[in-house]
Formats: sequence, structure tokens, C-alpha cells
Amino acid sequence: MPPSDVTSLRDYLGATPHCLNHFLWSPTSSIALGELVHGSTLGDKLPMLSGRSVLITTRDQLTTALTLIELDGVVRRLTLCPPDLRYEYLPSLIAKADIDAIVSDNDMEHHGLGIPLLVKCALEIGPRVEIRLDRTPTEWVLLTSGTTGLPKMVVHSLASLTAAIKTSKTESPPVWGTFYDIRRYGGLQILFRTILGGGSFVLSSVAELLGQYLVRLGANRATHILGTPSHWRRALMSPAARVISPQYVRLSGEIADQAILDSLRLFYPQARIAHAFASTEAGVAFEVDDGFEGFPAKIVGPRSGNVELKVDDLSLRVRSPGTASGYVGREDSVLADDEGFVDTGDIVELRGNRYYFLGRRGGVINVGGFKIHPEEVEVVINRHPAVQMSSVRSRKNPITGSIVVADVVLKAEYCSGTNVSSAGVKEEILRICRDLLPQHKVPALLNFVPDLDLGAAGKLARHA
Repeated sequence: MPPSDVTSLRDYLGATPHCLNHFLWSPTSSIALGELVHGSTLGDKLPMLSGRSVLITTRDQLTTALTLIELDGVVRRLTLCPPDLRYEYLPSLIAKADIDAIVSDNDMEHHGLGIPLLVKCALEIGPRVEIRLDRTPTEWVLLTSGTTGLPKMVVHSLASLTAAIKTSKTESPPVWGTFYDIRRYGGLQILFRTILGGGSFVLSSVAELLGQYLVRLGANRATHILGTPSHWRRALMSPAARVISPQYVRLSGEIADQAILDSLRLFYPQARIAHAFASTEAGVAFEVDDGFEGFPAKIVGPRSGNVELKVDDLSLRVRSPGTASGYVGREDSVLADDEGFVDTGDIVELRGNRYYFLGRRGGVINVGGFKIHPEEVEVVINRHPAVQMSSVRSRKNPITGSIVVADVVLKAEYCSGTNVSSAGVKEEILRICRDLLPQHKVPALLNFVPDLDLGAAGKLARHA
């Protein structure tokens, strides 16, 4: 965590020696973090933004990172607009977050939105204009990865966003990489780890193909790489997966089943493989690196450290200094209960001395009155050695209301037909499902597909 006298990201850079040797890399540019200690990308525009509520609509992640470092500790509120947010949601977002300035790096037309101040930012580093203000730290607003309508807007502070980050001095500072976008919670965590931990960061681009990003990660010798299980399943399908040699691989954002953990261990035997649980509202809850899916029951309940977990009505709940303070525009909503616990909505089941994730409370399929979590069926399907990834959904049925349908991506060697027939693989997958699942959870239909859709946050797109 930052020292107690550090109140902004720029302050922390100023207190970090040798940050001139630490870089942010994009596909086309690079910036030494030390350049921002005395330089600026906003120059004489920075004083105009002080004390304002600012919306960041930058497209380029490097420009985004530089702008966030510039504005933290200067503006009253920072609202990060993810690149996939639909334009028609902007007026509602602006009204709820009380936006009175927009910072952008593109030619997108904002004049019709009624914002009094529009600032164009760029990658050039110029002289810094010093600003001295006596006020409270910047409020950070992040959007959740909602699928319909305007996502929830979650309020954080720099302290809550960095609560889970532990810094330690090493002879070889890490080179970070992530498939996440830094305008969302997961990616922003990596930017903070880079700044607070004295490392470098290989930023991705929305327009960049996954294979191209893997090549850049390899060229810059990335040591610590993070993404969702779906990100990693796609990465392992790419020939460029062999060009990286990470020391640390972490999965979060979805259920990390045994199949993907085992695949990553075989693919990167030199790396420590870990999976973590975190959410925009609750912050980082835990990390598990023992090689197994789920998490040990012993970490539930009072324990040393600042994070506490409990399970209530099968739902995982988290109390943490990394918890957000609330939602913007939803004053009547309650983020945490009276004891400070956030209900994550993730359903878990205790088996022996370990908890296993079943899925989201709001994502169940109803088949003839039986409730099914798609994720628990996917975990079983993914056990078959021919399966790269799978997605389970419902289809309407006049008799049972819904039936279970599974879309499955096979590994490349099985797509060629040289191992076993597709009909044989399908029957083997269904046999595993029948052996390990109740009959109502066994897919009624199983389709082989070339790929699966991922949402902007790197999670499987769940379609009704």
C-alpha cells in the first residue's frame, strides 16, 4: 500500500526512485513513468480541470493511464468510461455522475452533451503546471460489466482501490501484462501495481488481435500476466502462446476450473499459477495458488489480515478495506450490510474442506422446476481432454420451460479429425456429464462451435 503521506498517483511516482527505468508500453508508443514526475500530457489545460467531475472517454489505454495519473489528486471525481459503453448511455451517465468536464483522445463529438469543458489529451510530454489545492482526495467511479442498460457506477477511493496491493522491493521489478482493460477494475489494479510496485506494464489495445498482444508480451519479457479463464483458454489456442514465458499467471473474473489450471501448469511449468476472487464492489477477496479449483474452507471466517469472508445462504460475502463506498445515483441502495459485508451474488458449495463455485445467483437456468447453474455444467464438460472451452445456456422448451444446451470449442488437434470422430467425442462428453451430474443438468443438446463470444470484460457472454 502507498505510504500514509502519499495522496495521489503522481505523489507515489515522485517518491519512487529509478522510475525512469519503468515503462508503459502500447502497440505504438512507450512512456517512462519518470517522465510524468515533472512533465505533463495536459499542460496548461490541467488547471481548468481542478476540482471538477471529469469523464474519461479515451480510446487508447496508454493515453488513459497517463490521464489518470495526471488527474488523480487534481479533480474532484474521475469517472472511467469503458470502450464498449454505448453512446446513448452517455447522457444518463453524465447526469448521474454530475460530469462537468470530458477528457478525450479522439474526435468523438461531445458538443451535444451539454458539457461546459471538453479537453483533448495526447501522448506528448510537456512542462507541468503545478497545482496546489487543499481538499479531499479524488473520488474514482468505475462501471460494472453490466450487459443491459447503463451499468452500475461504483464509487472508490485511491485507498480502497489499492488496499490489496502489497509492495516489496525486488532486484528484477515485474513486467506486467493483462488481457483486462484498465478502464475496468481488473485492469486498473494492474496499473496501480505497476506504479506502486515499481514495475513496467505492457498495455493491450482494443484493436489488437490476441496473438499480436502475446507477441508483444513476449518481446517485452512480461513476467506477470493476468486474465479471465476465458482469456487464457483463447490464449492457449493461439500459436503465439509459446512466445511468452511468465513467472506468474493469475486468473479471475470467472470460475477457474481444474481443466484450465492444469492446462496452464503444463503449458507454463516455470510459472506460479494462481486464481483470485475479486469484484468491482467488494475488491480483492483472496488468491489461491495451491493448484486446485475452489478455495480452502479455512479462509472463511475471522482470520489474520484485513479481509474477512463468510458464506450465508450459499452466497459468498466479503468484508474488506477494498470495498467501494457505494453507487453513484443510487442513494437508496445498500452496497454492504450492517456488518460491512458485501453479498457478491456468487454461489458456493462446501465439499469436504473446500468450497467450490457453482455460479451466479442471477444466472440460473430453470428446467422443469430444477435450478441449474451454467458454470457447474461447464466445469464438467471442460474436463474432457478434447475440450478447449464451453458455454452452457438455456433454450425454451414447451414441456419443461427450458432445456440445457452446451456450445463446445474443441482443441485444434481434435478439430482435424485425426484423433477420434466428433460423434465419439460428443458421446464421451455426455457420458462424463451423466456420470457426474444429475439427469436434469445433463445437456439435452451439445453443439461443436469454432469460437465463443466474450464480453468486454473477458467473460463468456451469457445469452438467454
